[in-house]
Amino acid sequence: MLDHVGRIWTTDINQHRDLVVRTFTPLVCAADNSGIAVQPDTPYGAHERQVLDVYSRPEWSAEDQLLGRDVLVFFHGGAFIRGNKSSNGAIYDNVSYWFAHQGCVAVNVEYRLATEAPYPAGAEDVIAAVHWLRAHIARFGGNPRRIFLMGHSAGGSHVASALFDPAVAGRLRDSEIAGAMLVSARLRADVLPDNPNAAGVRAYFGEDETLYEQRSPSSHAGISNVPMIIAVAQYENTHLDRYSREFYDNALVSGRTALTRFVYMARHNHTSIVAHFNSGEETLGPQLLQFMHDTAGPDSTHQ
Repeated sequence: MLDHVGRIWTTDINQHRDLVVRTFTPLVCAADNSGIAVQPDTPYGAHERQVLDVYSRPEWSAEDQLLGRDVLVFFHGGAFIRGNKSSNGAIYDNVSYWFAHQGCVAVNVEYRLATEAPYPAGAEDVIAAVHWLRAHIARFGGNPRRIFLMGHSAGGSHVASALFDPAVAGRLRDSEIAGAMLVSARLRADVLPDNPNAAGVRAYFGEDETLYEQRSPSSHAGISNVPMIIAVAQYENTHLDRYSREFYDNALVSGRTALTRFVYMARHNHTSIVAHFNSGEETLGPQLLQFMHDTAGPDSTHQ
């Protein structure tokens, strides 16, 4: 079914997104999450959407208590104008549950949407969430020096802007983040005729298209030297795979020295690349864990 949908993905991405969600939801709901504690809707800002959920295993080893666990922070997609950290009680909760099962402290973040909160509000919310986590994640067993940001689609754009866009006030420093995971991210603003989410891009990045180049993360890929992994699906929303490769190539020629990887997910589409987490399928997750492991410093633990 997914192979068939993949071949016609861009003919109706909303219909096919919903089909993929319906397909993976029962698989995700069948997972045994009884060993994971969840603290939901914890505010990291004043707006009603500036809340996050924390997922963790309650038991702490002696090593956990001494050093803390790696922290995985997930930012969902939604074309800048829609989306929730839990779309149906299963997706995108599944991402955080999977990482918590691997021994991480996982965080699922809600953020403000356009048109109420246009550029650079999404990046500002990423920054605000990171500042809250650096101050508070230790009480959940997390290591504030080992925070990894994972952004999907529009969430990936916000993560990238928070790290790479020099125009964003208070841009995250390399020392504040252990690594970034950009998954099917929108790394260039465009309103091309074949962009099915052009309205969302315009709502977030503004009506003035002459500003899109300077507001696109891909234009600033050399600004941050944070470790980074970029993942794309075989069946992407139009142009996103190309923009991700452009961002990766720009980063490589910028002189950065940090770990930089590119992952191509065969047979996956723009939604299944995250919907498959905690469903019994082990594809992208292990590669992300390996990336986290390979960024290890002397103050980290890896389960």
